[in-house]
Amino acid sequence: FYQYHGMQSLGELAMIESLDVVRRQLLPYFVYVSPAEEHKQFPSLKSILKGGKHTLMFTSHIPFYKREGDRNGYIGYPYTHSFRYTFRYGDYVQAGILGAQDAGEPFFAHGNSLGYDHYSFYVLLRKMGRMKALAAGRYKVNFGQGLVINNSFSFGKPAMLSTLGRQSTGIHTHSSRSAVNYLQGAAATVEMAKHLDLTAFLSYRTIDATLSDSGTIKTILNTGYHRTEREMNRKDAASQFVAGTHLSWSSGAFRVGLSALYTCFDKELTPNTSLYYHHYAPSGNNFWNVSVDYGYQHPHWSLAGETAVDGKGSIATVNNLSFQAAPNLSFLAIQRYYGYQYTALLARGFGDNGAVQNESGILVGADWNVTRGLSLMAYTDFVYFSHPRFGAHTASKAWDNLLMLTYIRQRWSLLARYRIRIREKDNAEKTALVNELTQRGRFSLTYSAYSWSCKSQLDIAASSYLNRSFGYMLSESGTWMPLSWLSLTGTLGYFHTADFSSRIYIYERGPLYSFSFPSFFGRGMRYSLFVRADFSSHLMLILRSSTTHYFDRNHVSSGLQQVNSSTLSGLDIQLRWRF
Repeated sequence: FYQYHGMQSLGELAMIESLDVVRRQLLPYFVYVSPAEEHKQFPSLKSILKGGKHTLMFTSHIPFYKREGDRNGYIGYPYTHSFRYTFRYGDYVQAGILGAQDAGEPFFAHGNSLGYDHYSFYVLLRKMGRMKALAAGRYKVNFGQGLVINNSFSFGKPAMLSTLGRQSTGIHTHSSRSAVNYLQGAAATVEMAKHLDLTAFLSYRTIDATLSDSGTIKTILNTGYHRTEREMNRKDAASQFVAGTHLSWSSGAFRVGLSALYTCFDKELTPNTSLYYHHYAPSGNNFWNVSVDYGYQHPHWSLAGETAVDGKGSIATVNNLSFQAAPNLSFLAIQRYYGYQYTALLARGFGDNGAVQNESGILVGADWNVTRGLSLMAYTDFVYFSHPRFGAHTASKAWDNLLMLTYIRQRWSLLARYRIRIREKDNAEKTALVNELTQRGRFSLTYSAYSWSCKSQLDIAASSYLNRSFGYMLSESGTWMPLSWLSLTGTLGYFHTADFSSRIYIYERGPLYSFSFPSFFGRGMRYSLFVRADFSSHLMLILRSSTTHYFDRNHVSSGLQQVNSSTLSGLDIQLRWRF
């Protein structure tokens, strides 16, 4: 109905079958119904400068230990720091610049004469009449299901299930510390006619690479590290040109798009194809990809997918079907087939192997809100690799399964999750395939009061491949807000694992715009204290002190990263000023 007419009152929420009674009663507290605003003109420069919002942020990590590379090897100091400036005027204007460097990288020295090792700068304008979006500087694009180009970050299979396979597409700014997976140049989306949009983009940037003696590209590097003379020599060793377009048509419940992409390098790409898992790795100077993406949205079900072909005629396709069986029950099925010779250097699609190549499979999942507060999520994913891959010298299979339960009642919340993965890999002699069995479980219980909360969590990991490995971690965390502007979070954990195969990952509160999922293996303790102070709507300060102490070793890591101590401690500082 709402494909053709607008909502006139909140009472019409009762017509949306996918909304249960609880959500329907809650929505009026967050939304309202009013006549649609008339199309507004793009604001004047004076209005933008006067009404725009500025944000300036500084972030730093100070380690209280020294690595071997800090003593002899790294050409920079051991501190990590960055700055971020952003300007925003509603949905119309986004602009910013970011500078960042990793520990060990030089600052205003050794080739980084402009200061930071990595900079990102961007401008993104929207809603300029027929010009829907215009980007300059560093940006990201994502179209279809990502089989041709996708610069966005993926959160994996559970996130795909919770969003029923839907992905955001279009042009976005590159405002992260990552020195890879972005384009540099210009991009624009123009409304050619009613329901018909055209996006075009151009990019030219340097890339890190390992070169052969003859000057060809052996390996494209994505680490972003430039801490040693050797890593510095690989910085900006090659260049990449990208040109692409996407034509999309949508009307009502239907949408269809056509993508075309051209990528070339200034040097020939010559990977070591003698390695069995690199036999079909991309090689050459020029690469082409074309695809068609499609979708249909029904009140009870939806279909979306993309089928792509590269310059050699190899095919990749992914299709997902979601079905809303009841207001509290939904199903999702995802099928993919990625040819073993398919080449798309900027692709990032749904899969198990981390690449849009040499994989076929089908995932079936369900999300069920059993009763008020109780929900179940589950999936099973069967995968087949038709040709050798890293760790398997011949065709192999994999099977991935997840079951997750969440229960919320008043101030209590409970989470129980179990995941089991079976992957075929080479035996010790590399003469046959054997199963690698990985199991991970989590149980957490959280109590939330008005100004404080606490959580108890147990993580378990078990691995069986050439050897058996088992590990667990017990952790406690609590948050207290003594004042409306002050929040404190403390975490304490004990971990005990056999080796790296049974490592444990947990989430910790950290500075904004940073992932804080440290991993632990061996035996030891982890504790941290996180403090956030919002002194006003303009000024915020974050401090985090963290320590990992090992009981089973007198040094941590190896090589230039080795720390000759059993304890790793550090301090994170972040200051944000809005004006």
